[in-house]
Amino acid sequence: MTLSVVIPLYNEEESLSMLVAQLLGSLRPLGEPFELVLVDDGSSDRTAELLQELSRTTPELVAVLLRRNYGQTAAMAAGFDACRGDEIVTLDGDLQNDPADIPMIVEKLRQGYDLVSGWRHQRQDAAISRLLPSKLANKLIARVTGVRLHDYGCSLKAYRRELVTDMNLYGELHRFLPALAYIEGARISEVKVNHKARQFGESKYGIDRTFRVLMDLLTVWFMKRFLTRPMHVFGFWGLMALVAGGLMGSVLVVQKLLGADIGTRPLLTLCVLLLLTGVQLFCFGLLAEVMMRTYHESQGRPIYRIRATLRGSEALPEPAVAALR
Repeated sequence: MTLSVVIPLYNEEESLSMLVAQLLGSLRPLGEPFELVLVDDGSSDRTAELLQELSRTTPELVAVLLRRNYGQTAAMAAGFDACRGDEIVTLDGDLQNDPADIPMIVEKLRQGYDLVSGWRHQRQDAAISRLLPSKLANKLIARVTGVRLHDYGCSLKAYRRELVTDMNLYGELHRFLPALAYIEGARISEVKVNHKARQFGESKYGIDRTFRVLMDLLTVWFMKRFLTRPMHVFGFWGLMALVAGGLMGSVLVVQKLLGADIGTRPLLTLCVLLLLTGVQLFCFGLLAEVMMRTYHESQGRPIYRIRATLRGSEALPEPAVAALR
């Protein structure tokens, strides 16, 4: 298998048929073997049923049906695990990404890059609620991670399989895949892609996404700087607290020996607080070191559960289809 196209889906019954048709229209003329890995992330509409129907008539389709809604990161991880292509392309299932851009982004990948990210340079979204926060977030993410991309939020990306194999996705880190790839030493590029206005339904993202992005950005920053050496950050601040607390304690001891009353001094409270904080930070650092070693040495546990995987014309029996509804 040369190319795999991975698409997470959540309540996309209105756009699904058009999406598959556009994908086939863009990829079949290339004359290369490909597969469409569509992951239903526990949709509450007829998405799973439509995937079952499409799998009967589309040999290239691989439908991965998750038991419940796990989130976009887990759905993408499930798609990565199910696909077989040497090159992997991801995009959204809401028809805002243009499947016609896939050959271009794959061609860019074959020029020697490990990851190629799309740039929605003429984005068709609301200016205040979507464009402005996105621009601010992109600048902040680029500054923190060191990966200079115009559009971190574009789902249209191309990866080499060996890069995806090296990355483990947890939480909601799908939007930081270029930063995670950079940590792995990937060669990254960016190309301009088309972006269409939403045709069906409403965006799945709310205002709470801003908070999640900031928290995930902090996680990525820590992973980039201290993933394999967490004691460096916890130990440093623990040492600073212990040194400050020790100096204050020494001053108080000298004053006590000289006959001063230190029992009501705020400095005594601060001294004790700093000493306790330093010990706690050192303990956190040691625990983080142990967890880091467990993270790297233990076998991974998947963050999703698959109900069924359908390849090509392999169809579920009708009772199983009814159970998916």
